[in-house]
Amino acid sequence: MKRVFRIIGCTVIFIIICIAAFFAYRIFLSVTSIDEIEGQELIKTEVSPGGIYEAKAYLNNGGATVDYAVLVVLVDKKSNKEKNIYWNYHCEEANMRWISDEKIEINGIVLNVPDEVYDYRNSDETG
Repeated sequence: MKRVFRIIGCTVIFIIICIAAFFAYRIFLSVTSIDEIEGQELIKTEVSPGGIYEAKAYLNNGGATVDYAVLVVLVDKKSNKEKNIYWNYHCEEANMRWISDEKIEINGIVLNVPDEVYDYRNSDETG
């Protein structure tokens, strides 16, 4: 009988640890991954020269104690898939200029789309 309770107890502890790990991972992603950010107020859109992509810039308001941030979402016009490509804090503008169908300049940062990403939290690197 003790063996059965021990097995049940270990199983319950294992399940609790797995659930806690899952939630910890989700919290980690929400804090560190640009993919988890959603745009709030659309402020500008720019279509690439060949019409392949559309860049949508959003102004995000973090509330009274947090400054504004800008998120730029790349939309593939063929597949209609979206990807966050630019996230900058202490920022209220999105000066966007397409250099070509594969390159966009956003507030002085040049990105090769769709692969490169700029995230101010990792501002020493892109990609």
